[in-house]
Amino acid sequence: MEEELELAKESMQQSLNALVNNLSTLRTGRASARMLDSVMVDYYGDKISLISIASVSVPEARQLLVKPYDKNDIKAIIGGINEANLGVTPLNDGNVIRINIPPLTEERRREIVKVAKKYCEEGKVAIRNARRDCIDMIKEAEYPEDMEKKLQADVQKLTDDFCKKIDDEYLAKEKELLTI
Repeated sequence: MEEELELAKESMQQSLNALVNNLSTLRTGRASARMLDSVMVDYYGDKISLISIASVSVPEARQLLVKPYDKNDIKAIIGGINEANLGVTPLNDGNVIRINIPPLTEERRREIVKVAKKYCEEGKVAIRNARRDCIDMIKEAEYPEDMEKKLQADVQKLTDDFCKKIDDEYLAKEKELLTI
């Protein structure tokens, strides 16, 4: 009986964690090493993540420093950053890549808020899918009718709690993005 609820909670928590991870990659005007987490680099014919072939640090509030483990990878890293369409221009320093983070325009901030909203909607869909799967498991287990209704109510409460957490994450990100 508790097994279904525990599985649903675990699935919903994974969806929330994925959302938080996605939101952290959105640019807010300040430099964050997480901005480059989604950058994929063409590495000898394979696409691999930037963070597996270079270290990323934040030396200043509006600058990222990418130091490749192998200096021969600089061109591939610059190509990957440009391909990721982050709205930044990487500068080759010979040994390292510097990325200056320009301040966001009002229009760009609104666009990023829309992307954040899309991520949150996807997170809510994933949570509702976990709810549906849990309810299906409860029905298949053939509990007595009153027990089934109680479990379904518990699943709905869990779903509502996670949807509230998603809304809170969105509001925090929106405030962060729109604050100049």
